[in-house]
Amino acid sequence: MACLRHEFYETDEKLTISIFDRGADPAQVSITFEPNKVSYVNGEKTLSLEPLKGRIDPEKCDFTVGKVKVELRLVKMAQGRWGGITGDAPDPLQTAPIEPTTSPAVAEARAKPKKNWEELTTKILSSETEVTVDEDPNVGGDSTVNSFFQKIFGDADDDAKRAMMKSFQESGGTTLSTNWEEVSKGTVEVKPPTGSEWKKWN
Repeated sequence: MACLRHEFYETDEKLTISIFDRGADPAQVSITFEPNKVSYVNGEKTLSLEPLKGRIDPEKCDFTVGKVKVELRLVKMAQGRWGGITGDAPDPLQTAPIEPTTSPAVAEARAKPKKNWEELTTKILSSETEVTVDEDPNVGGDSTVNSFFQKIFGDADDDAKRAMMKSFQESGGTTLSTNWEEVSKGTVEVKPPTGSEWKKWN
């Protein structure tokens, strides 16, 4: 009577045993699942595992016969790790019913209060002081820039207004000067921004 080499791996719900019986005939293999025992018979090859470290549900257990090994899947009556297949150590989970468990990460996420992002955003925005047009003429985009120039134009004297109109028109909008004394001396030169090229449209 030959004893078969076997190994196992487990999860909290199942323990899977691999019995190395090369070329086993599925028709000849007989496996018996009991709450505290598993028996394997294939002709003269046998393997009896008892007492199991924990109780199993025989009705839910199953197996598959492969070319190299036979795989037994034992469904545990109580969730938890056994650390081995057999042993006399009492099963601390033997009387505990199987309950759906929540992973520690999910449980921690549920325990933590959810952040109110809307309230947080409002708080941050209200704590920031708004920059005024006087501090930065570019605040608010083109409309603010235009109103900034309108304010300068409105507060300017006649010479400054003439200088602004002449410099703006002659430079194609690239220069704006309030110095009439300088602007009145000749045509204001076009000064496109760096990297730009000035082209006259017909």
